[in-house]
Amino acid sequence: MPGFLNLVYLASLAVAAGAASAQEFADTIYTGGPILTIDDEKPRVEAVAVKDGRILAVGPLAEVTSHQSDTTEVFDLDGRTMLPGFVDSHGHVVMGGLQALSANLLAPPDGDVTDIPSLQATLSGWAEGNAEVVETVKMIIGFGYDNAQLAELRHPTREDLDAVSTEYAVVIVHQSGHLGVANSKALERAGIDASTENPAGGVIQRGSDGEPNGVLEEYAFFTVLVPLLANLGDEGLNSFARAGAELWASFGYTTGQDGRSSGGVVEALKRIDSVGALPIDVVAFPDILEAQDYIDANVSREYTGHVRVGGCKLTIDGSPQGFTALRDRPYYDPVGDYPPGYAGYAAVTMEQVQNAVNWCYANGIQIITHANGEGASDMLIAALRAAQAEYGDPGNRPVLIHGQFQREDQVDSFKELGVFSSLFPMHTFYWGDWHRDHTVGPVNAENISPTGWLVERDLMFGSHHDAPVAFPDSMRILDATVTRRTRSGDILGPHQRVDVMTALKALTIWPAWQHFEEDDKGSIEAGKFADFVLLSDDPTTVDPESLDTIRVLATIKEDEVIYEAEEGVQKGELTRPNFAFDPVMADQFLHAMYDGLSPHI
Repeated sequence: MPGFLNLVYLASLAVAAGAASAQEFADTIYTGGPILTIDDEKPRVEAVAVKDGRILAVGPLAEVTSHQSDTTEVFDLDGRTMLPGFVDSHGHVVMGGLQALSANLLAPPDGDVTDIPSLQATLSGWAEGNAEVVETVKMIIGFGYDNAQLAELRHPTREDLDAVSTEYAVVIVHQSGHLGVANSKALERAGIDASTENPAGGVIQRGSDGEPNGVLEEYAFFTVLVPLLANLGDEGLNSFARAGAELWASFGYTTGQDGRSSGGVVEALKRIDSVGALPIDVVAFPDILEAQDYIDANVSREYTGHVRVGGCKLTIDGSPQGFTALRDRPYYDPVGDYPPGYAGYAAVTMEQVQNAVNWCYANGIQIITHANGEGASDMLIAALRAAQAEYGDPGNRPVLIHGQFQREDQVDSFKELGVFSSLFPMHTFYWGDWHRDHTVGPVNAENISPTGWLVERDLMFGSHHDAPVAFPDSMRILDATVTRRTRSGDILGPHQRVDVMTALKALTIWPAWQHFEEDDKGSIEAGKFADFVLLSDDPTTVDPESLDTIRVLATIKEDEVIYEAEEGVQKGELTRPNFAFDPVMADQFLHAMYDGLSPHI
């Protein structure tokens, strides 16, 4: 194995092996750099011994080498910092494949799109670079645009995308995943025109002439996008799942989440795992409104290979930065054509929320619920109270996903109800300025992703990335949770900041608890899986303002290296994966998009 990952033998091998004659011998011993265990009893150790993919011993080098034999390999950390592998508190592994197969419309630092002309140029460049595939399927697809980061501070329109192509359908996905834009050809193929009514829980934005302007919100977009993805076919889904899992591993995750899954997606994960192509564990949470029977038949606390169905996903509202999250008050200064007093909307009815929560409680199944606005959290709290009154507490560890805009009384209610909060502190970086200026205003923006309120109440929480909304960048999450610094350099809610060790627990042991896996993952302790991440620097000793420059150098799953950074990259350099374009994968993906563009609304 190249570079610093070479396995070397310690000079004291013979002596140590003789002293260990009565000991259980290790397959591997890790030593030679700082080891942060995330175990309060032994926060830092010198060495870790591993046997059969699990941790055998943790402690001083002299003690751990008592487990060394002449067949034990010693993994030299070479000064790098080792931590337990990161556990994904919320993300979408399979949809992460979309980032590898479409035009990258993300704003800096993750992409180059800053305005509508650069968005158009990126789409055109992608189409030119993949002309054969585009010609075959007559489709151009892009992911990750953000109207909050465009100089024009608006969504692109059908006319903007028509400037890219009128011959081919053009579809772009908002960074939140809750909105999208279609050009005239794509709208035509989808059967969307002035006579098409808004679906329940969604909006077809229109111009002054009543014609769709190309922007589709929530279920107006999902009812087009989801069938497109459903038409990927087995090989297409396999490609998505494999690319997403590899992306997660490159940022140090050894356990990922597929947070709004389907039966087909779970089966794709199982297929690639069966041929040894899934490098990490993945916990899937199928949509309860779409896949209840599949959940009922497949939910388990045990993995089959590297895959399991952990429970149900429920989505109550939408995107706060896209003004589709349900608030309990009007948005502060929304950018767009919104009526006075506009406060967003729910994507589902209260009856649907209550029925979903009741079913999960009645069956003792974990439910994770997307609720961004205060109004959505009120709906969730009411449903949980009613379910607990009827069914008691089945020990199913309900999870709040996102909870961007919460009142402090809601934090108290979630504590009372035993809800684990999986928060999105990266919003402070990506959209903090937008929230301050447009969504909630300068006062309430101080309390988005209220990690400080949770710490004050001695509550565990998870910090997530929601990829493909953003890259599953563990160090960006860590930085945002600790500093809460926005793109403009503002610090949003200094009282909500937490210390580095707390932020590391929110990436490791606490989300392991969230998934009922705290006995196997989340810290470096004897008996747990040998899941590790190697970093270029020790996050507890560097300047907190430089946390986002720390590099993931290697990811290790059950004592096997599943990701290794390229050689020659200097410590502190931050680079992101750049997956090579695969025309076969793209052809499968775009054919599915093309075939799926039919009337669904």
